Amino acid sequence: MASSALAKPQMRGLLARRLRIHIVGAFVVSLGVAVFCKFAVAEPRKKTYADFYRNFDSMKDFEEMRKAGVFQSIK
Repeated sequence: MASSALAKPQMRGLLARRLRIHIVGAFVVSLGVAVFCKFAVAEPRKKTYADFYRNFDSMKDFEEMRKAGVFQSIK
């Protein structure tokens, strides 16, 4: 008697409905992570490289390394 009082669960289309919800959620989360990585990692890194190479003198750096004895074939 008690089992007849319970409503039958809706099974048709259940997987499709759950997948639709999870795919949308996964897309939103992945888009958020991509935006976070771009602005928290990539942009500061590009700015740091640009700042470094703006005033970088390769010949001066080479001479400092040569004087320090980094290169074995150059005296």
